[in-house]
Amino acid sequence: MSLANQAETAAAPPIKVAVVRVTPFQQNASLVACATTGRAAVVDPGGDLDRILEVIDEAGVTVEKILITHGHVDHAAGAAELALRLGVPVEGPGEADAFLLAELSEKGREYGFPADPLTPDRWLAEGDAVTVGEAVFRVLDVPGHSPGHVVFVHDGAKLVIGGDTLFAGSVGRTDMSYGDGELLLRGITGKLLPLGDDFTVLPGHGPATTIGREKAKNPFLQG
Repeated sequence: MSLANQAETAAAPPIKVAVVRVTPFQQNASLVACATTGRAAVVDPGGDLDRILEVIDEAGVTVEKILITHGHVDHAAGAAELALRLGVPVEGPGEADAFLLAELSEKGREYGFPADPLTPDRWLAEGDAVTVGEAVFRVLDVPGHSPGHVVFVHDGAKLVIGGDTLFAGSVGRTDMSYGDGELLLRGITGKLLPLGDDFTVLPGHGPATTIGREKAKNPFLQG
């Protein structure tokens, strides 16, 4: 998808977003660009790197970093190789996901697509900020789906890049040994919902949604 055709998931300037669904998991890798500078970041490049590189070329932007919301293979499998090919650093997730990043090769073999272990150049935590050109994203810790899961919030564009926390009509799975459903719901209700009903959420899978829509209709958030 090109940056010019993101009617549903693009935020107003100065941020533009293109989504590329990758791997058999149909994960939403995204290209986030600062419209002022043409600098960009790739968020959660889980695989299918040639497709991601095509979108970068079509957009005519310069990628300056890779951002990772959490350490699962469908979100992080291609990050090490893409960072090497583009010559850029990797930022995120939280350090509590280090064990997931260390086992990416094993998980890739299990699911049948390439994956490389990853040590990011910068671990992220609540209160940090990441920059993409002149755009600044706040970092929030929202664990539960994974221990070190972070989300990226751009207040001016009213955009949340949420990874596997809040989906359209659902929330991230927590049935893994390290999952914590109660913790995830506390993070969603305590940190994401208060952002405001008009914030767009770009989740790790499926269509974009809004905070207001999920407040009203998401069955996991009722009662």
